[in-house]
Amino acid sequence: MDPAHLTELIELEDNYWWHVCKRKLVTEILTREFPAPGLLIEGGIGSARNLLEFNRMGYDVIGFDLMEAAVEYGRSKGLDNVHVHELSQPWPVTPGSAKAVLLLDVMEHVEDPVQLLKNAAETLEPGGGIIITVPAYPWLYSDWDRKLGHFCRYTKAHFRENAKLAGLKVKWVTHWNSFTLAPAILLRGRDRLLNRQDDSPPRFGRVSRFTNACLMSCARIERTLIRSTGVPFGLSLVGVLTK
Repeated sequence: MDPAHLTELIELEDNYWWHVCKRKLVTEILTREFPAPGLLIEGGIGSARNLLEFNRMGYDVIGFDLMEAAVEYGRSKGLDNVHVHELSQPWPVTPGSAKAVLLLDVMEHVEDPVQLLKNAAETLEPGGGIIITVPAYPWLYSDWDRKLGHFCRYTKAHFRENAKLAGLKVKWVTHWNSFTLAPAILLRGRDRLLNRQDDSPPRFGRVSRFTNACLMSCARIERTLIRSTGVPFGLSLVGVLTK
């Protein structure tokens, strides 16, 4: 991760709609599927804001990140059990000890996602599982993905294939962030048509307070659909894997 992107995450994690809505989505899934107490491991802690939330929910937490700055920031927030670690290498965790593993917008950054999933699976206790979010639709791959170090964007079939190769079952998978799909298609289509190249650091598009609140309301409605029927389209995928 670009150090400037980590700084931006720290700045936006508490209030920006994308981060708040993803955190609410994941905490709802955790509460339904793998409720506290128990050990929770997050691979790729970023600003550590999510890990702090999981700790407040009653989980014992362990976090890993490649960036020393991310780990140092997490420790400054009172998280003692966070470490610099390459997720493609075996995880320094007692096998069979974790109730939940979270890989939130992490798998697309990894060249060998199957090995990542195998490493995560090794840590799971019986009945435990992995919650994953990834960007969807390979045809939407853009400068944004490239600048963030994404190897790919995912289809459901690709998501399921990685799980199968890692010896895991897909309990369920669905799209989310459906309400920004149309604008994303238009903006990325425009950039391709005009052959625009942008080498500036990645930054989340700033929105007004009103727009931020509206997007949060859309996400709240969408979470209701995810709990019941799932969502047929959206910029991202979210799913649960089990052994």
